[in-house]
Amino acid sequence: MKPIKMVDLHRQYLSMKSEIDQAISSVLERTDFILGSAVRDFEVDLARYLDVPFAVGCGSGTDALQIAMMALGIGPGDEVITTPFTFVATAETIVLLGARPVYVDIDPRTYNLQADQLEEKITSRTKAIVPVHLYGQPADMDPILRLARDRGLHVIEDTAQAIGARYHDRPAGTMGDVGCLSFFPSKNLGAFGDAGALITRDESLASRCRMIAVHGSRAKYQHEILGVNSRLDTLQAAVLKAKLPYLEAWTQARIEVARKYDQGLSGLPIVVPHVASGVRHVYHQYSIRSDRRDALGEFLKNRGIAHAVHYPIPLHRQPAFRQQVDPDDKFPVAEAVSREIISLPIFPEMEDSEIETVVSSVRRFYAG
Repeated sequence: MKPIKMVDLHRQYLSMKSEIDQAISSVLERTDFILGSAVRDFEVDLARYLDVPFAVGCGSGTDALQIAMMALGIGPGDEVITTPFTFVATAETIVLLGARPVYVDIDPRTYNLQADQLEEKITSRTKAIVPVHLYGQPADMDPILRLARDRGLHVIEDTAQAIGARYHDRPAGTMGDVGCLSFFPSKNLGAFGDAGALITRDESLASRCRMIAVHGSRAKYQHEILGVNSRLDTLQAAVLKAKLPYLEAWTQARIEVARKYDQGLSGLPIVVPHVASGVRHVYHQYSIRSDRRDALGEFLKNRGIAHAVHYPIPLHRQPAFRQQVDPDDKFPVAEAVSREIISLPIFPEMEDSEIETVVSSVRRFYAG
């Protein structure tokens, strides 16, 4: 049986090889490797795609989160409310800036943070809320935004997994103060290395983020504020600019793969992804829940089918965050989901035969 990857990046590269090669070649010919013309060109295209006035490239999605928090003045003594069920970067950046992550349990269907639990977590030290649009599905933003407005809090959207997703016809990442994007190679829009961006409607915030990303500077050797070194690499920007026109077609292909999975896996004792009303889920991951997760994963592995667990340990249980967490804190939904979640292969170029192989293998596992 031909192995099935989680994401086949080589297949995608071959589908547009000439454009990618030309994009890279153009940078090599210009030799404008740092903050070259492709960076600004991609920022303009990205802002247009997401219908926002400002996009600021940076080194990674993790950097985007840190830069956003720095630009909004988050630091020692502050608290930031977020989800315990996400990639480590969401909370890591909070702690690195001296603030404390405060967790809210997740919705048992969407796995995004439960908006109706937010208010009880707010204290005089709360500075911001960081909803994560997990797996490609937007969090329930309207109540989050209302609460943030009423309580004077910032909203930083962790949109690392959800470029192209929409919430009541609004692009994910564009509703709060700032959205943070990742272009890690396996993302729906992936670079050929680390890359990220921030998006916002606030000109002064965009300017501050741009300064922070280049050592707090607007002019060479003049440093107005403390910053970091997180420039979007010109080669990566050129690759992303070449790929961006294909993103909508790739998104539709992911949605179609998910539809076929939904249909093929129906009737099994698993939980397939739930899509909330009024949202466009872009399926960065197709993650199911199974009370036999580990055995299912081993079965798929033995049949040459890749799988992943996003995520096996909630953030409040991670040793790195032990000092920031009250040992009595419990987040039962996040803990239950972390024991049962498993992601199946999904990528735009996935062939029907591969989908059928995954489906038939899962069904065979449950047939015993």
